[in-house]
Amino acid sequence: MNVSDLQCKLADTADEFEQIHRLNYRTFVEEIPQHPPNPERRLVDRFHAENEYVIIKDGDRVVGMFAMRDKRPFSLDAKLADLDSYLPECRRPVEARLLAVEPEYRGAATLRMLMDNAFEQAPRHGWDLVLISATTRQLKLYRHLGFEPFGPVVGTGEAQFQPMFVRPKRVGVVLNTLGSLDKAAAEQTALRRKTISFLPGPVTVTPRVLAAVSAQPFSHRSALFHDMLDEARRGLCRLTGGAFCQIIPGSGTLANDLVSLQLARLGKPGLVLVNGEFGRRLAGQARRAGAAFQTLEARWGERFDLGAVAAALDRLPRGGWVWLVHHETSTGILNPLGEIVALARERGLLAAADSISSIGNVPVDLSALEFATGVSGKGLCGYPGLGIVFHRHCEIEPLANAPSYLDLGYWVAQNGVGFTHSSNLLSALAATLAEKDFGERFKTIAERDAQLREGLAGGRFDILTAGEGACPAVLTLIPRTGANAWDTGLELEERGFVLSYRSNYLRERDWLQISLMAAPSAETVAGLLDALRK
Repeated sequence: MNVSDLQCKLADTADEFEQIHRLNYRTFVEEIPQHPPNPERRLVDRFHAENEYVIIKDGDRVVGMFAMRDKRPFSLDAKLADLDSYLPECRRPVEARLLAVEPEYRGAATLRMLMDNAFEQAPRHGWDLVLISATTRQLKLYRHLGFEPFGPVVGTGEAQFQPMFVRPKRVGVVLNTLGSLDKAAAEQTALRRKTISFLPGPVTVTPRVLAAVSAQPFSHRSALFHDMLDEARRGLCRLTGGAFCQIIPGSGTLANDLVSLQLARLGKPGLVLVNGEFGRRLAGQARRAGAAFQTLEARWGERFDLGAVAAALDRLPRGGWVWLVHHETSTGILNPLGEIVALARERGLLAAADSISSIGNVPVDLSALEFATGVSGKGLCGYPGLGIVFHRHCEIEPLANAPSYLDLGYWVAQNGVGFTHSSNLLSALAATLAEKDFGERFKTIAERDAQLREGLAGGRFDILTAGEGACPAVLTLIPRTGANAWDTGLELEERGFVLSYRSNYLRERDWLQISLMAAPSAETVAGLLDALRK
């Protein structure tokens, strides 16, 4: 095959349409068993009359095709209930279907031709979002092309598809990717591309932390491991005011699961405070643990009213509990942890907190909490992969009817090494605790927060939180007229700045977030501000 001999065009003759029907059959009946066979070996798409086909021809032979259709309902409407709820803001979506290329013509060059010509139609029609049902056999390829997955896999048997979308305006990025797909170094080149992360994790690590995680692993049963574990736990307690803590292989969600089982074992009703995504998750974890509790909710982006909290706590018996998120990362709110803990103690109640996104980013005091959680990444700037559970009592009775991995009492009884542990992750955590001047770090984050707020004033974005209730480590931006979070996030990535906008709870609200957990320099923040203004 000589690529220069191929022609790419819109199908417009009877012969081309007939060849399309036969290529459709060979691909979606014989290769991907999406439709039943028929003796004619010909498959006319049910939306054929409304499709616009981009085809590739080798002489008179149609060897590839790609169909575009912007009439609703889409085929995806029938496969996925409430399709629009999964999509980012758009004015005129188009569904791309029936991507098919004869086997001997498959490769980056032909795919590039099809995508190039198909996306060239977008400005003419006003299409601003392209939807596809990607065969699960080729998900890696579609991701390379810039498509984003959404919703569950649809289809049955061998014909399963992942709904995905891409913005036509990203066609340049997509086509550049296609141009390098057949180069062995393409993936490594992408990894080496210089980007600056404003994500809440993982944060950029220092050379000392990188060296620690790259060392040869050693046994979690060794004296060296126990010495390092004890030193890391002492460092964590000094930083937070916690009395004791366990460092457990796993995520922050795992750490909160351990706490949920401890709250459930109390056998007393409790209160879960919810004013964002992570408070909502705490409520779900308490429910799955079998705890008895009520919730007190505030609007996303608002602090809890202490009078309402006090009234809710008054309804609990002594020995009950309250559980909340200190820094609600989904909004940037810093909840009044000290005041709520004081209200709980006045009433003979226990308090627990998810401090995952506050530890290491702002000063915290966990001394009066029964339980609190953290992680090795985020504000502590180690590698992710270790959950931390702080507890006020040195001895905790093991649970009789819980998995041992989820039993805080079991970890305490095993002196923090209940199961296989990673010496590399622990070494990285110990290294960051030893080298960080957290007082200076808190000051830097606060200064960068002020710089951003001043630079964004009067611009294209409102900031969700301000004043005493705003955590300086995360700013949530709300686009004003003429902007949206998704497109802004994509454009910033192309300029080398990576922000949070892909999480479902951000997409649903059209929010964009800047995290300062990496404690960037003033020059780096100035560069981001300049990109945001443009």
